[in-house]
Amino acid sequence: MGWYPTVAPVGYLNDIPNRKGQREIKTDPERFDLVRKMFDMMLTGAYTPPQILKIATDKWCFRMRSGKPMGRSTLYRIFTDSFYYGMYEYPKGSGNWHQGKHRHMITVLEYDRIQILLGRGGKPRPKSHFFTFSGMVRCGECGSTITSDEKIQVICSKCKFKFSAKHKKICPKCNTPIEEMKKPVILRYVYHSCSRGKKPTCSQKYWIREEMLEKQLVEILCRIEIPEEFHNWAMKHLRSENKEESAGRNNILANVKKQYTDCLKKIDGLIEMRANGEITEEEFARKKESLAKDKFRLQELFNDMDNRVDKWLDAAEQVFNFARNAKMRFETGDMETKRQILAALGSNLTLIDKSLTVKIEKPLILVEKISSAVKSIFSTFEPNKNPQQSGDLDTIFAKSPEILRR
Repeated sequence: MGWYPTVAPVGYLNDIPNRKGQREIKTDPERFDLVRKMFDMMLTGAYTPPQILKIATDKWCFRMRSGKPMGRSTLYRIFTDSFYYGMYEYPKGSGNWHQGKHRHMITVLEYDRIQILLGRGGKPRPKSHFFTFSGMVRCGECGSTITSDEKIQVICSKCKFKFSAKHKKICPKCNTPIEEMKKPVILRYVYHSCSRGKKPTCSQKYWIREEMLEKQLVEILCRIEIPEEFHNWAMKHLRSENKEESAGRNNILANVKKQYTDCLKKIDGLIEMRANGEITEEEFARKKESLAKDKFRLQELFNDMDNRVDKWLDAAEQVFNFARNAKMRFETGDMETKRQILAALGSNLTLIDKSLTVKIEKPLILVEKISSAVKSIFSTFEPNKNPQQSGDLDTIFAKSPEILRR
C-alpha cells in the first residue's frame, strides 16, 4: 500500500486510525522542517554531521519525541536513510524495495550528493580531520574519491632540525621535547590524492598540496568574475526591464484568474443542471471531465505564473553577486566558506595529473561568457579616458557584443 509498516523515522509520525491495516505516516509538525534544514546544511558541503548536530542541539534546541537530544548515530542514520527520498526496504535486508506514499523530504539527487559527502560507499563515519576538498572531488581516471592527509612538521627551536610531529614528540637530533621548545616553528601541509577505492591499480599516485588546488580553483573563479561596474549596470537594467514587463505579466495573471473563475461557475452550473434533470448522467460525466481538466490546467498555470513573478530577478541578482564576490570570498574565507563556493560553482569536480577541472553549470556558463566579454571591453579603455569613471556605462555596453545585450 506504500506505507512504511514500522516506526516512522525522525521528522515523521505514525498516524494510527481506528481501522486495522490503515497505518499511515504523516509529517511531524515540530521536527519535519528542522530535519530538512539539517539536510540543507549537509548539502552545502560546509558542515560535518557533528557540527550540524551541535547547532541543532544547542541553537535550535532540537529534541527527539522522547524529549532527549539527538545522538550522533541517529543523525548519520537520517543522512543515509532512503526513506527520506521516498523509497524503503521491507523487510530490512530482503532486497524488496517499495515506493512510499509519504511526503518526501529530499530528492534522489540530494540523497546521492550527501552519500558522496559522507564518504566512500555512503557509509557514515566520524572524521577526526576535515578538509576543504573532502568528499567534493573525484579522481578523473577511476572515479574514486580524493583522499586527504595532513602532515605536521616542526622546526626545532634549539637545533633547527625539521621533523614530522605526527608520531614524534621529541626532536630526533637533540632529543628536546616539543613542549620544552621555545617558539618552535610548526608547519602544516595538507595533501590530496586518489584513494584508489574503485581501482587499486589507478595510475594517479602522486599527492598534490592543497595550496596548489586552491590556486587552480582561484583561476577558475577568475573566469566567472565580473567587474563591480558591470554588476551595478546589469542589475539596474534588469530591474528596469522587470518593471516594464510586470504590467504585462499582471494582465496575463488577471486573464488566467478570470478564466479559472468562469470555469468554476460552469462546473457549478453543470451540477445544478444535473440536479434539475436538464441533462443526462452521461452528458454530465462527459462535460464534468472536460471542465475538470480545464480547471486543473488553469490552476497549475496560475500558480506557476504567480510563483515565477519577480523570482527570476532575485535569482539573477544572486548569480551576479556570486560572480562578483566568489574569488575574493574564497581567497579570504574560512573552510566552510570555501566549501560553499566550491559546491555552488558546479559539479563533477575531478582531479587528474594534478589538474583540477570543474563542470560549470547554468547559469554560471553564461556568466563565464559575459565575464570574458566584459573584461575584453574594459581592457580597451585608457585609465584617463575610460567612460566608466564618469558613469557612462550605457555608452560602453551599447557597443558591446551580443552576449551582453542578451
